[in-house]
Amino acid sequence: MSDSVNVAIIYYSSTGNVHALAQAAVEGAEKAGAQVRLRRVAETAPPEAVNSRQEWAQHLQDTADIALASHDDLTWADVVLFGTPTRFGNPASQLRAFIETTGPLWFEGKLAGKVYSAFAASNTAHGGQESTILALANTFYHWGGVIVPPGYTDPVQFQAGNPYGTSHVAGEGMPGDVTLQAARHQARRAVEIAAALKAGGAA
Repeated sequence: MSDSVNVAIIYYSSTGNVHALAQAAVEGAEKAGAQVRLRRVAETAPPEAVNSRQEWAQHLQDTADIALASHDDLTWADVVLFGTPTRFGNPASQLRAFIETTGPLWFEGKLAGKVYSAFAASNTAHGGQESTILALANTFYHWGGVIVPPGYTDPVQFQAGNPYGTSHVAGEGMPGDVTLQAARHQARRAVEIAAALKAGGAA
């Protein structure tokens, strides 16, 4: 790419499924030539809730070295990909808590004009994956963002099956090869669109 693209991949994951999607997105963005920051949002659930599930506590411990998302990551980025589990058809409250701190950036216009995309996981096949991604899009509209979904722009999308954003059924285990390929493609496509926008703006 003639213009370097900065990508922030900001996610919440309780037991590792969304984390795996985020890592695949990192791979896709880096392969497209972007500079990438992988960031997790803070865990806001009480310790007793986290410790009630061994895999939840273990994942929190295993990812403790990943930096927490900050406003600087948003202002630095040309592309922001958000990842979240589905909670009753909506993004997890942990991710929403971070997003709801961004009012000052929005007010100053610092979130406008960036490329945004989202991915999700739910426990069941019809557990609200699409509505979760669409709910995040509501925020992107308010920010004045450029929403870039994967659509059916790569053969893997006809296997993965969600044109809104990569999604995974956590009840079937960790993400498999098709889903991880879809996450890589989604990130790569977001980078390509952002690079085209930057090139057009500079022309």
